[in-house]
Amino acid sequence: MSKKDTCEIFCYDEEKVNRIQEGLQTVDISGVAKMFKAIADENRAKITYVLCQEEELCVCDISNIIGSTIANASHHLRTLYKQGVVKYRKEGKLSFYSLDDEHIKQLMMIALAHRQEVKVNA
Repeated sequence: MSKKDTCEIFCYDEEKVNRIQEGLQTVDISGVAKMFKAIADENRAKITYVLCQEEELCVCDISNIIGSTIANASHHLRTLYKQGVVKYRKEGKLSFYSLDDEHIKQLMMIALAHRQEVKVNA
């Protein structure tokens, strides 16, 4: 880290810091971090994206789309399910997955739009 991107002296706004720290205690940041961590895997990000494109897909479709085995796709889908990213329903012997709600789609679309607009600072 260069000196340009850090404070050269130590001082802080105590009232602002205390207010924000109190507010931080009222939200589930840990849960949000876990959800983003689940999507952060490239295959799980692909799954999330394809479910933005198609409202519902079976595990077989998803595994073919992302180029993985059914077992691998199922593993990733279980992780996404545990973090509230996807939901599923059974129809006979088939399992169909969809995004848990519209917020997940919005997060993915915003993230993709952001990647197109900015270059990564190396």
